[in-house]
Amino acid sequence: MRARVFIDFWNFQLGWNGAASQGANCDWKRLPRTLVTATQDLLATTGNNVTVSLEETLVHASVNEATEKPLHNWLTNFLDQQPSYDVKVRTRRPRPRKVYCRSCQTETNKCSSCGEPFISNGEKGVDAALVTDLLSLAWQRAYDVAILVSGDADYVPAVEYVQSQGLKVINAVWASKGHDLRNACWGSFRLDDHVADLTRS
Repeated sequence: MRARVFIDFWNFQLGWNGAASQGANCDWKRLPRTLVTATQDLLATTGNNVTVSLEETLVHASVNEATEKPLHNWLTNFLDQQPSYDVKVRTRRPRPRKVYCRSCQTETNKCSSCGEPFISNGEKGVDAALVTDLLSLAWQRAYDVAILVSGDADYVPAVEYVQSQGLKVINAVWASKGHDLRNACWGSFRLDDHVADLTRS
């Protein structure tokens, strides 16, 4: 059974940075193998004793190049060079943001205490890019099972379509996240259970 891994970088990384990792670094070299093994074990629980082979690991990330240059370099010069990885990085551009107060019905674009402007990181575009890959590769029949690493409910319609075409989507998700997406997928497993395997020594 051919598998492709789809990783929403920040969805994974923020969960890792939380209580799950206790400050340790993730070994991204081991991540694809760990996900594939967990998927194979999950399939086996339903009598599908198949070998799952990894075709590709797609990572979608966004960075603010002004403040996250080291991260951008790591994504493009290290992670993208690892076997099976295809890393797609989008640029986040900060832009002014306004806040509306329902109580006094006024809108402001700066902090009333210090005067600093409110800034938004802008639309990342990661969700749309990941969905495009998930759907286009399904249309090409480039995988039998998609391993989706995210807890974002925005992926539910794409997952439902992919599965309507006879393909499986397995959700790898942090325990406290993604109940809607988890329920939409053929199966799921908790990333929390694999932290020890993924912790870089």
